[in-house]
Amino acid sequence: MQIDMKVILENIKELVQVEEKARAWVSGKDMKELKVLRDAFLVINDDQIENFGLMQDFNEKLVEGAEMIVEIDCAGKIVMPGYCDSHTHLVFAASREQEFVDRINGLSYEEIARRGGGILNSAKRMEKASEDELYLSAMTRLEEIKQLGTTAVEIKSGYGLTVESELKMLRVIKRLKETSPLIIKSTFLGAHAMPVGYKYNRQKYIQLIIHEMLPEIRQQGLADYLDVFCDQGFFSVEETAQLLEAGLKYDLQPKIHANELGLTGGVQVGVQYQALSVDHLEHIGEAEIEALLGSETMPTVLPGAAFFLNLPLSPVREMMNAGLPIALASDFNPGSSPSGNMNFIQSLACVNYKMTPEEAINACTINSAYAMGIEKYCGSICRGKLANLFITKELPTYAAIPYYYGSNPVETVIINGEIY
Repeated sequence: MQIDMKVILENIKELVQVEEKARAWVSGKDMKELKVLRDAFLVINDDQIENFGLMQDFNEKLVEGAEMIVEIDCAGKIVMPGYCDSHTHLVFAASREQEFVDRINGLSYEEIARRGGGILNSAKRMEKASEDELYLSAMTRLEEIKQLGTTAVEIKSGYGLTVESELKMLRVIKRLKETSPLIIKSTFLGAHAMPVGYKYNRQKYIQLIIHEMLPEIRQQGLADYLDVFCDQGFFSVEETAQLLEAGLKYDLQPKIHANELGLTGGVQVGVQYQALSVDHLEHIGEAEIEALLGSETMPTVLPGAAFFLNLPLSPVREMMNAGLPIALASDFNPGSSPSGNMNFIQSLACVNYKMTPEEAINACTINSAYAMGIEKYCGSICRGKLANLFITKELPTYAAIPYYYGSNPVETVIINGEIY
């Protein structure tokens, strides 16, 4: 028998990202705006945000009828919606620190890939790993990002590159969905790299994805989205279009790896096929911005990858000035961004991309929720949305989150009304 319990967060120093009416995303100059209530309360009923407001307006009628009330004093602390990390590869078999050393010694990401490193290296190790090993290591990473404030995460396959290994990865992600408290979306990324055996017959691998992987994924209910690495040295625009069309027949909306390594048309093909997001975007020109304007595709920047690989920085200010929204994600993976710390992603956004704390928070919450298709119930403090949020340690203001780079400001995480 379920007890009618309400949780009250009281004396909140700053209640951040509040909305009276839920928005899909925030764009352009509006990204500088962040609605904050100071000296506030928030009431959670079961798994939802029931009410919020100023402490001066709080009264006992707001919790009438509850059989049990849990009160949390948030004096000196900030309450924010949990981060939505819309781009990760956090199911992997092993780390790749040797490639980190290779890059220090002067090899580029593409040179490492040509030598069998990079994605192909992870694919070799994936083949040998058991589902239980993958599940346990991924659960450890999920626990880590939860403690850092992430309450929703998208996880991609793509380190399999064979029918067996891709399905194995996706089954692990499905198991994580069923057992982790985090909201998880699953993305099939069979077109992450071209396996060595198909180097001279690219269509053969593409046909393997279309005719063998996709039907199995549909039958087993293993994916929410389909991704393609459309970039220099990976999959062409024409190949990407072929894969996206096939994915749409299985109701898999696209999410594209685009323009990490050059102006390769990934943004335009993503918009053409109504991708939910186009991600990376280190290389963006006027044509890409023009294509995104008026679309429903979320431009998603991955500051961790640019930082770790020393890549060019996405022209975020130019994109926002043109009226675009921006989402931020961690790209947590073993090769190019071995961290899922969204607090640090905000620090990078502020320091390297000159985003204001308000813009960075919008990009990690409401906009990144849209980029993983959960904006209707996550990404902001809004009545009726899921109670997915975190309480910080005592901080002077929300701007201290990106300011104190490298430290964890999170004290308590609440997911679907459960306190962790």
